[in-house]
Amino acid sequence: MKYGATRDNVLGLVAVTGAGELIRCGGPWSKNSTGFDLTRLIVGSEGTLALIVEATLRLVPRPPQQATLRALYLDAAAAARAVSRLMRQPQVPAMLEFMDARALGLLRRNGASIPEAGALLMIEADGDGDSLPLALAALGAAAEGDGLISLDVALDGAARDRLWAARRALSPALRTIAPGKINEDVVVPVSRIPELVAGSEALAREFDLPIVCFGHAGNGNLHVNILYHPDRADESRRAGEALPRLFDLVLALGGTLSGEHGIGTAKRDYMPRAFDAPTLAAMRAVKAALDPDGILNPGKVLPPV
Repeated sequence: MKYGATRDNVLGLVAVTGAGELIRCGGPWSKNSTGFDLTRLIVGSEGTLALIVEATLRLVPRPPQQATLRALYLDAAAAARAVSRLMRQPQVPAMLEFMDARALGLLRRNGASIPEAGALLMIEADGDGDSLPLALAALGAAAEGDGLISLDVALDGAARDRLWAARRALSPALRTIAPGKINEDVVVPVSRIPELVAGSEALAREFDLPIVCFGHAGNGNLHVNILYHPDRADESRRAGEALPRLFDLVLALGGTLSGEHGIGTAKRDYMPRAFDAPTLAAMRAVKAALDPDGILNPGKVLPPV
């Protein structure tokens, strides 16, 4: 949350277009209003517009101290209200992670010491000896509210490591439910996280498949995992049918298809659901200008005309 995504930390690029031309965009400065922002365009293009041969990156000092708050809530709605409060106050959390009730149950079955709850937030703060206590106080106050079950602070390295180890173990642990996994990284407005979780639960009941939600709550980017057994034809069919329904839900909530993983070929055919025809035409025009022969990552991102 605090330090942004990769594209927020790329200041400039040197790249080779599909036409073989060397282009330079951005540079070693953090403020620039000269010309089009080709840097972010190329960073977000999944290799379809140019080959990056040089990058200028923004680096920041690593804070000397970190601490993690673990907040347990009655349900996803209470956790989402807390996320809104956390993001409205001036102290930005370094990280802000969400887990739904099914994810917490999975962690408990795999040995994690997590009490029963409807949702969990992990809130990371960082700073120095003077600023960290103030950050924790501000974030803790924002985390409190209706639906809060408990709020714990992990200050020492071992306690923090145990919390984050549980979070990192979550994705591999999904295989203990079913060997097949469709892992989508959809994004919705933070205020609509409860509707996404509730909608995912409804899809799980309709298609009779486990669906687990967790991810990056501060920007509404949740991993929605549809689990199934690939050797069971009926389950594979139901998982495939659930996926477009998930995307329809996300778009109806004012969201988008991907926050991290990108489009590639797996979500390419869903792009017309996310963008109107003029917007897709503009993307194709940029692709034709920078890669006229279509040699860079062909077939990715943009659906066939």
